[in-house]
Amino acid sequence: MRIVTANELQDWLSQGELLEKDSHGPKVVRLPDGSLLKIFRSRRNPLLARLRPDARRFAERAERLQALGIATPDIRECAWIDRHAAVSACLYAPLAGLPLDKLFRDQRDEFDRRLPQLAAYILKLHRLGIYFRSLHLGNILLTPDGDFGLIDFLDLRFKGRPLGRMLVRRNFRHLQRYLERRKVQGFPWSELISHYEAASSASS
Repeated sequence: MRIVTANELQDWLSQGELLEKDSHGPKVVRLPDGSLLKIFRSRRNPLLARLRPDARRFAERAERLQALGIATPDIRECAWIDRHAAVSACLYAPLAGLPLDKLFRDQRDEFDRRLPQLAAYILKLHRLGIYFRSLHLGNILLTPDGDFGLIDFLDLRFKGRPLGRMLVRRNFRHLQRYLERRKVQGFPWSELISHYEAASSASS
């Protein structure tokens, strides 16, 4: 991984469009060529984060998900922003699609029509042994081909076998907490679970 110069970083930040930030600074920036710059400020042990930076872990997850047939952003480069502080970054082509939280908010009828498909998609992830703590409506996109894809999956884990019942319940609980935190009203929760159980029974 190369080290981004201060001038190069300043050019990215000054010329790009800030999409997301936190108390530490920019997190996601859209660059003039349409690519995205995602900055990772690791909360892990600094030594471990320098040995295996978050940007590299993100890219590895993207590659593995794609190998499993899961659409993700196309990672172009991983680089260091500040190696001493374990701040790394990815440059990638964004995954085309509409976040499901926006679909739910703006096109509720279409969201409800897609609910059985969404349940089957979540079941597919679970059957592939994918445990995604941040599985929520903002991290799943409806892609132009009518399928779904994932973004912001650094905390995703590959379990190597289909998820057991306990992890499935825990994963749905993460989604439920997301809806509660966002104060999402009228989400068809029971319908989603029913569709998931029906898809699971049909594929058994």
